[in-house]
Amino acid sequence: MEREDPLERLERQEAEKKANGGLKTVMIIMIVAAVGLAAALAYVMVSKSRLVGQLNDEKTDLTEQLVALQNDYADLTSEYDTINYQLDSSREEIAQLIERVRTTEATNRTKIRQYEKELGTLRSIMRGYIEQIDSLNTLNKQLTAEAESARREAADSRRMNAELTQQVEDLTDMVTVGSILKARGLRMEAFNANDRVVDKSNRVVRLLVTLSLVENELAERGPVRVYVRVTDPSGNLLLDGKGTTFTFEGETLDATASREVDYQGDEVEMGIYVNNIPDFVKGIYTVQAYTEQSLLGSAELMLR
Repeated sequence: MEREDPLERLERQEAEKKANGGLKTVMIIMIVAAVGLAAALAYVMVSKSRLVGQLNDEKTDLTEQLVALQNDYADLTSEYDTINYQLDSSREEIAQLIERVRTTEATNRTKIRQYEKELGTLRSIMRGYIEQIDSLNTLNKQLTAEAESARREAADSRRMNAELTQQVEDLTDMVTVGSILKARGLRMEAFNANDRVVDKSNRVVRLLVTLSLVENELAERGPVRVYVRVTDPSGNLLLDGKGTTFTFEGETLDATASREVDYQGDEVEMGIYVNNIPDFVKGIYTVQAYTEQSLLGSAELMLR
């Protein structure tokens, strides 16, 4: 066997050492690279998981906000048909949006952002509904108050009109009552053939009824006829044969005698003769004096 030259052996060993050292270096570099790659991959996975979790949280929060808004819309009521129709439309839109959010992946950020904008729009619409309802309710209260005030004013006007009407009627009645002629000093006397006052029945040939129509500024001016009804002690009405009648309180009455005078508001004294009575008897004779508007009074005469 050929012996290796010591110098060559030394060179060979040196070369082997260099070769082995380079291999170790490469291996070390590869190991370091593998560890770095694994760390980077782990970081990416953790970051992705964290991001997905955040996106899921955002989706959950968006869903909860939509459900809360849906409940707010459910509680919102109105007395106006037009607004109720709009509310129903918005409620349907929210229900559809909730369903779309639930079926959309949390990682679809474009859709999620779009749904967030729609949520903001629906909130703005709801605020508009609330303002509109409040405004209409305020207006309705105002109109109700005005209507109630108008009803009170109308009731007050009707009451005042009724009171004024009653006052007018009362005044009219007062004028009517005040315009009725009245008399004073009504008396009846008996006369004989010599026009002397007597009280014996067998000497009486006629009776004289005297009275005064009192002053009355409200009474109608012009001709006034006064009627007298004289009854004998038996209650029989004396008639002078002229057939005089008059209407009093809707009833036609026979008159014993009558006389017309011109009345101008001042006091008028007058006398009415009762003639053509066949005979007189002992007892009390009664006379009642009338106009067609009123009973002027009554008086009695005692004959012996």
